[in-house]
Amino acid sequence: MGIPFPDYLHPTLSPNAKKRSRYHDVHVLTDSITFNDVPQMDDPDHYLTKRPRPADDSTSAAAGPRRLWVKTRSKAWWEQVSSPDYPEEDFRRDFRMSRATFDMICDELESVVTKKDTMLRLAIPVRQRVAVCIWRLATGEALREVSRRFGLGISTCHKLVLEVCTAIKSVLMPKFLQWPDDTRTAEIKAEFEALSAIPNVGGAMYTTHIPIIAPKVSVAAYFNKRHTERNQKTTYSITLQGVVDPKGVFTDICVGWPGSMTDEQVLEKSALFQRANQGALAGSWIAGNAGFPLMEWLLVPYAHQNLTWTQHAFNEKISEVVEGVAKEAFMRLKARWSCLRKRTEMKLQDLPVVLGACCVLHNICEMRNEEVGPELRFELFDDEMTPESRVRSAEAMQARDQIAHQLLHHNLAGTNFIYSSHTVC
Repeated sequence: MGIPFPDYLHPTLSPNAKKRSRYHDVHVLTDSITFNDVPQMDDPDHYLTKRPRPADDSTSAAAGPRRLWVKTRSKAWWEQVSSPDYPEEDFRRDFRMSRATFDMICDELESVVTKKDTMLRLAIPVRQRVAVCIWRLATGEALREVSRRFGLGISTCHKLVLEVCTAIKSVLMPKFLQWPDDTRTAEIKAEFEALSAIPNVGGAMYTTHIPIIAPKVSVAAYFNKRHTERNQKTTYSITLQGVVDPKGVFTDICVGWPGSMTDEQVLEKSALFQRANQGALAGSWIAGNAGFPLMEWLLVPYAHQNLTWTQHAFNEKISEVVEGVAKEAFMRLKARWSCLRKRTEMKLQDLPVVLGACCVLHNICEMRNEEVGPELRFELFDDEMTPESRVRSAEAMQARDQIAHQLLHHNLAGTNFIYSSHTVC
């Protein structure tokens, strides 16, 4: 599944092409991202070769073949973690998943990430390669700390993270992050209706921001004014828009648009928006918050002043979908993969693949009932910007009014607002 992101982040574009391109022009899919091949030498930081002596050197005959100087690094921590005796609870804390789930991921990726031994050294095993990537995503620790933990060079750890994330995108994303078929869509609608009493909801949508180091190009585009003003600290970010099912599993993501863009602008750049405009979502609602406009396929809360009881009741129920399901799923995503909450040592053009891998790993954990411990949970907050036009469809406005009327007058709406109103009176 492709992840839309801006074309000027594409690594194959020339510097002049990047300058000419604007983030609001054309987006490409990460299917076109290419990475340099990882060299056969698994760890270039580990070895130094001694330059051969000149032919006329009197000592050359006695010197023999070139010698290999190896920088010793301790693998004690990784050897302890990979031991069968390592406690399961500690393994879950380190990798945000059980050993069984980790082993499943290794088995799925083995054919893609396996490397051959060379004459100079043995290849890094598959389990260690995957572990480097997952531990880095889970902790968000600096590459120097990853290097120390796993006994590998810093540049090697960086390459392994990108290599494994790319493998996750190519191998696991088609299996674990896809738009649902008709059968699954019907199940999703039934589950959302059982939760909120709102019919025909095929997904819940939310947009969050991922902090980044100030980029070298188009700095203003990535400046997050709202976060900067709220936190009193200069912030740059990229966006992650996602649609989830009732279990918090991602069914669609759009990654990488600059942090200065509103939720509405990011939506218009997404593949989801294009599919919806072509009629692919006919008969279904995607539920969103007040940062999105009301459309034929996008159901959002009432946002004007002086709401009626019917409208308040509707807002309460749709909040159970957006806040209780979508936002909660994004919280678990960021709680599992702490790298999404820190400014990482990573190039801007590499981030879409890494973020996509985090979403796939999140789905695997959700599908396998991997819980997020209370010590990892936190309060997720993202600013909601009022869209330029709150209502883009008169038909959608009538449909929302009908849903709100049915919820209140068929005793399907919540009573929190009514009780609170009586208390105030």
